[in-house]
Amino acid sequence: MQVNVSARHGALQPGDQALVEEKALKLRRLYDRVNAIDVTIDLENLDKPHVEFRISVEHSEDLIAHAEATTVIAALDSAIPKAEQQLRKLKEKKTEHRATAHKHIESVDTNDD
Repeated sequence: MQVNVSARHGALQPGDQALVEEKALKLRRLYDRVNAIDVTIDLENLDKPHVEFRISVEHSEDLIAHAEATTVIAALDSAIPKAEQQLRKLKEKKTEHRATAHKHIESVDTNDD
């Protein structure tokens, strides 16, 4: 899996890129069909940095999660739960159809005799 971290309108603090990559790699544990994660950090407004995750998943459209906060790390910590929620929902949607076949669902008898 590929993790790309890029900064717009500035540069990241030393060590921030490694921290972002480390946190982005943890998203893979939720769904193993993740192909790539692109993290874009927009530093145009230094008071409110903007973090965006674009997660590429097999046989699905890209998932996008973004957040703003007072620091890059706070924005990162705010965007990661959003990305996790989207991955969980996608995984549930993709695997739910196999859970119970129609022939195994018990029919409910509506006749009250």
